Parts: sequence; structure tokens; C-alpha cells
Amino acid sequence: MVERPLDLDAVQAFIRVAELGSFTRAAEVMRTTQAAVSLKLQRLEDRLGCRLLDRTPRYVQLSARGAAFLARARELLEVHDRALAACVEARQRLTVGISDHVAGPELPALIARMNAQDPQLLIEIRIGSSNDLLQSFDRRELDTVIVRLHAGRNDGELLTEEEFGWFAAPVWQHRAGEPLPLATMAEPCGVRAIAEQLLDAAGVPWTEIFVGGGVAAVAAAVMAGLGVAALAPRMLPFGAIDVGPRLGLPDLPRLPVLLHTRVKDGRPRDALAALSAAFRSAVRG
Repeated sequence: MVERPLDLDAVQAFIRVAELGSFTRAAEVMRTTQAAVSLKLQRLEDRLGCRLLDRTPRYVQLSARGAAFLARARELLEVHDRALAACVEARQRLTVGISDHVAGPELPALIARMNAQDPQLLIEIRIGSSNDLLQSFDRRELDTVIVRLHAGRNDGELLTEEEFGWFAAPVWQHRAGEPLPLATMAEPCGVRAIAEQLLDAAGVPWTEIFVGGGVAAVAAAVMAGLGVAALAPRMLPFGAIDVGPRLGLPDLPRLPVLLHTRVKDGRPRDALAALSAAFRSAVRG
């Protein structure tokens, strides 16, 4: 008896759900419905004769058999892509600019995984300020940018909104009567501008004690006890605390993450869908 081959679409759906921890987000990436993804997973589990995912109303996680199958599933799709690549002369290139306030610590692993999954797509990443990246996008130097909302623009696709807080090291103490010491990124930085405008409006005196070239440098300054920074929680090492309520600092707004792209279809669009879903997942924790 000849056994039926595995459905590669179902294998891909399994990988997406496993990586994103959600049927809904997997459906977004695959540009289909949650019901369709669920059906593919059910058929794959029936074909393999085992349960790959444990599902509850609150979470989705790999079963023991699913964890063992995941590496094999990735290998299967890689072999499939290499077979297709034998008939393709050149790799497609996707140049993506990502705001330093958006990128986050998960970005390198994410890009490495995406490159491994689609060897026929060369993904190039540029990190910078939202303002600089948008200018490069308008000059057509970048195919896509993922940035914070920029003053004077109302275009772009909303990916998600992210909470911000006033973070400091656990041992840091504000000296009474002194201006609030701020660790910030250099100009132009929209988050910096919003934070300082809110402090001015609330009548909170401040001074820039550290100006860094990137979020990682600002986070390091915070954890070194130099001062306070307006940052998203996922950008900070474990242990940083939100001192805003204790110091009576103004609430920071939820800040949007926007996608600007000229990519419409094909492999690059699939990669962007996966990247967008990954950022939504990272922001939501």
C-alpha cells in the first residue's frame, strides 16, 4: 500500500502556528482564515496519527510529538524550496528598513529564521530612525519600512500599537529637587520628542543625562543607573522597573507601528506578512 504524501501547505501551517503561538496570527501570515488553518492542522494530525498541538481557549503550544516533528517539518520545506530553486536563476531581494524603536532584541533570530525558510529570498535590513528610513523609502532606496508614526504623515498600514513607560534600574533613586535625568536617543527621534513634550506640559523639569545612538545604548544607560528613559518594556533587560507612577510622571501614549511598502505580491509579500505577524506577536508579549 502506497502511503499518501504529506500536504506541504498543511506542514507550512503547522510551522506558522508553532512559531507564532496562534492560529489567528498564522492565518494572517498565510492570508487565509483561522478555520482553514485549523482544518489543515487537523488533516495533518490525522495523516501523522498523532497530536501536534495542545489547544486551549487561552493558548496554543507544541505537544511532545509536535516539538519532535517541528525540526523535520522545517527540513522538509527547505528541501522543497531548494528543489524549486534549481529552476530559478536569481534570488529575489527585499530591502527592509526598521526603526530602532521597533526592531527589538528578537529581530536577529527572526531574520535568520526567515532567510533559512526561504533561500530564494534575500532579505536586507537597515536600522535607523523613523524619519531617516521614511526619507529613504520615499527616495525608493528601500522596498519597505516599519516605523513609528511620524509627524506630518498619515499613510502606512497600522500593524499594532505598543505601550511605553518611564523605566529605570531597580536601584535608581531620583534626588529630590534635581531635574529628572533622561536617557534618550539622538535627534531625530519621535519617542524622545513626545516624552519631552509631555514632561514640559506636566511642568516636570528634566535634563538629558545620556544621549545614545540606539535603543540598546539607551537601555544599557538605564540599567547602569544613569537615569530614566521612555521605552517599550520589551526593549529592556529583565529587572527594569516603570517609575512613572511613583514619580508622578505623565502617562505615555500607546504608539503605533506602521508598515510602508511598495511590495504587492510574491515571495517578498509573504515574507512581509510573516514579519508583520511576528512584530504583532512580540508587541503583544
